Amino acid sequence: MDIVDTLILRIIDSGEPHVASTAAAELGVSRQTIATRLKRLAGDGIIQAKGTGRGRRYALLPILSVRKTHGLEGLDEHRLWVADVAPLVADLPPNVVDIWRYGITEMVNNAIDHSEGGQVTVAIERDALRTTMHVADDGEGIFHRIQRLLGLYDPRESILELAKGKLTTDPARHSGEGVFFSSRMFDRFSIVSRNLVFSHEAASADWLIGGDSEVAGTQVKMVLANDSPHTVKAVFDEFAMPEEFTFAKTVVPVRLAQHEGEKLVSRSQAKRLTQRFERFQTVVLDFTGVEEIGQAFADEVFRVFQASHPTLEMTPVNMSEDVRRMVARVRAG
Repeated sequence: MDIVDTLILRIIDSGEPHVASTAAAELGVSRQTIATRLKRLAGDGIIQAKGTGRGRRYALLPILSVRKTHGLEGLDEHRLWVADVAPLVADLPPNVVDIWRYGITEMVNNAIDHSEGGQVTVAIERDALRTTMHVADDGEGIFHRIQRLLGLYDPRESILELAKGKLTTDPARHSGEGVFFSSRMFDRFSIVSRNLVFSHEAASADWLIGGDSEVAGTQVKMVLANDSPHTVKAVFDEFAMPEEFTFAKTVVPVRLAQHEGEKLVSRSQAKRLTQRFERFQTVVLDFTGVEEIGQAFADEVFRVFQASHPTLEMTPVNMSEDVRRMVARVRAG
């Protein structure tokens, strides 16, 4: 496909109903030229056309859809990658293949070592613009397992800890980096288990918690554009200190520390937020979605905790005016 086809496909993917006129206007060509392209794309099985005249609508079609289930006993994540996944993405750019290799092997390895389930299913779907992969196991469920093994009060606290990074229930064999880095390599990344969802979208830098239905085991979904410019190295470098190769920096979405209906007002909430911060050299506190915080919460984070960890750099970002004032107040005190 050339740049014209790609633009047409992106217009279709956006849900724009008037594909031909929109594409013609953006490209400075005739509607007939775009109509010819649309006919060819439909004939090649890349898009689907429905309706006639002004009611004609287009949609992307899957280029491939594969689903395989494996028993976890004796399973090797690298062999699964080589046999089942690598051939299906071999034609994609090397940087995209590298991201898929990292994501699939990390998530399958998590299922092997942590799920305590019997099997894992890997599902792969591709269309002309993006690839989506699912890794699902039938185990205990990641959030409740972390809660149980780390003695957390609520399984929702597991999501906050995963977002921080360096979280593992088996430190002898795992660094706790797989979910953290995978969630930042893909355009969309989510984990669903029971009624909880851990979801991150790169385009909006947004984090979501919550679910409406019960899902057994753990289901991971990863989505990446087939022409993504992202690289594994760039993501690792973003969270390493200059001249170092260690995972030294993290970005923590503060809103994950507040459960539904809560406001961040107490010292106990602050202690939950700052747990394991000392494992990093730099912590960026992202206050997106947090409109206000209480004095006790702010004092515990920015005076008490900071005073006991003077070498740790904590940087608050995306603060509302109310949050900014409270942080400034306790720091001045």
